[in-house]
Amino acid sequence: MADTIESRLEAAGVTLPEAAAPAANYVPTVTYGAILQTSGQLPMDQGALAVIGKLGAEVDVATGQKAAKLCAVNVLAQAKSALGGDLSKIGRLLKLTVFVASDPSFTEQHKVANGASDFMVEILGEKGRHARSAVGVPALPMNAAVEVEATFEIA
Repeated sequence: MADTIESRLEAAGVTLPEAAAPAANYVPTVTYGAILQTSGQLPMDQGALAVIGKLGAEVDVATGQKAAKLCAVNVLAQAKSALGGDLSKIGRLLKLTVFVASDPSFTEQHKVANGASDFMVEILGEKGRHARSAVGVPALPMNAAVEVEATFEIA
């Protein structure tokens, strides 16, 4: 099998879910020229929020990393939908923004964000090396622990 994004997903044991519908008045993705921007994705797994609470309180770093990876899986699902089902149209992941619901004393947002970053590099290869912001926030929608948005270049 050729070394493709789809083959890397399969090798990682990841099946992308159907892209989730927006939960409010926004669109899941916007394409502008050769740029694809996703809306923030929560750590949804099989239609349910998988990780809730604040890092440094109810959620530890390892669980936060798993949540960030789930968010990244959902980001790729949105990208796949926006690209007509063809992930090979991803030219490059330009930037991830990772929002981490954090207890005021928590300062390891960057470690949590690695859950998304490591997954994107694993699946996209060199195209997955990206700029990133890891931001601690007091709360996220539905008490999610992590939210991730992405900006892609379309090939």
